[in-house]
Amino acid sequence: MPFINKEKAKSRLGMQRYQCKVCKKKTALTPRRDNSITYNQKRSDIHHLFAKLLLSRTPVTRTCEILEIGRGTYYDKLELLYRRCLEFLERHETKPLQKLEFKEIWLNTDKMTYYLNNVRQKGMGGSRYDDVEETQFPTNILVSADVLSRYVFRSDVAYDWETTLGDIALDTVLQKEDHLNEFAKKYARYPKYSHYPMPPSANDTQSQSDYYKELAQVERRMKYTDGLHVGSTYTTVAHLWLIKQLVKAPEWRFVTDEDNSLMTSINRVFSKEIRLSDAYHFLCQTDKTKTRKQAREEFIQARVDLVNWGTMRGFGTGSLRKLAFLQLQELFEHHHFHKEVSTASGTHFEYADNPILHPLATVDRGLRSVDCTTNLSSLEPKDVAALIMNVNDNATNTFIQHIRRRLSILERPLTTARGDGKSYIYSNFNPKYAQKAITILRTYYNFCFAYKSNGTMETPAQRLGLTDKQFSLKDIIYLR
Repeated sequence: MPFINKEKAKSRLGMQRYQCKVCKKKTALTPRRDNSITYNQKRSDIHHLFAKLLLSRTPVTRTCEILEIGRGTYYDKLELLYRRCLEFLERHETKPLQKLEFKEIWLNTDKMTYYLNNVRQKGMGGSRYDDVEETQFPTNILVSADVLSRYVFRSDVAYDWETTLGDIALDTVLQKEDHLNEFAKKYARYPKYSHYPMPPSANDTQSQSDYYKELAQVERRMKYTDGLHVGSTYTTVAHLWLIKQLVKAPEWRFVTDEDNSLMTSINRVFSKEIRLSDAYHFLCQTDKTKTRKQAREEFIQARVDLVNWGTMRGFGTGSLRKLAFLQLQELFEHHHFHKEVSTASGTHFEYADNPILHPLATVDRGLRSVDCTTNLSSLEPKDVAALIMNVNDNATNTFIQHIRRRLSILERPLTTARGDGKSYIYSNFNPKYAQKAITILRTYYNFCFAYKSNGTMETPAQRLGLTDKQFSLKDIIYLR
């Protein structure tokens, strides 16, 4: 079928039109995603460049100048790209993981803190509003990744941008939540605003001055950025529970730092697995006050010490990993992470807080301490040594570095011109867009970003076994 005349070759919505030679019937074909024109996304040709600029730490203003778009269009493009990433993950992450079952999963979980710019809402500025709140909010981002493949399973911002203080006020009036225990409140996940202040009754212990002080604080908060910070433990519990539903594995190995919210959440979500010795929790900590020079000196000295130890023991191998394993195996003949405690009713094991230094140092952070909060007394020294060999936090540390270096709204603070403080000028006002940008980066990092390890150049998704190819940004944006 030939095209109809050029003036009518395309429909009003941009679809290509054809006409049959015989019956003269006209028809229009739905365009492909890379040629589609939809409402609010009429310049679909810039989606690929927009994604590259977003993932190259280009600020919002500079991106708008390069693409010749407005700020409203910028956030429309961001939401479109976020939806495309969710569609891509549904096909290439969720469905493949439902079919896979892993023998064991090594999960590294860590928190990153960024500062959300706290700005007044529209109409709440000027000289009439003298109350000033904190100009920056420390906001947590939770990241969990596979230790061996560095595949990032989830990355969540501990912030709820949908709930308002008005919703909390209504529920407080209807359900009398100000008289409930903290654990029984509907909004207990918001540490500072679990209920709305109510006038004290005759039987209340709160004074009128305390009530007005608390009310003023809440009313001042209502004039600023929408949304509320969610408690770290609440976010971590939900984060780990969703990973547990997503990934099928009979045995779990967790690597975190000594963060109480992370440790508590693991013990709650995986209580059964820990009780049956199907899950172990390891602590991995490094001294972040070291300089690069000190870390490198530790790295070199650790290698020398390991080789000298192997020579003294008469081992004929030069492999640092083999020597480290043999040294750990010898160490765990007498070293224990738990101690046996005797009571009137019997004996039991308690956490001894007895960490060790990992024999393999890293060139950028030096030596790291390793501990285990779960009981390993049933394992042989060689089995414990094999577990400790895998304990590191490189997976989450690498992804967090990508967040800092690739997303403008989440980069490290800048030093002011006077040198008297830090500037968070590029931090965003609405954490909803931070969550969407991190999801976009996670999709790109897992399926498009290849790194070299053990002689192979593969993406984290390939190493985990979810796919056998490296994708590109166009595969995500123009998913068929």
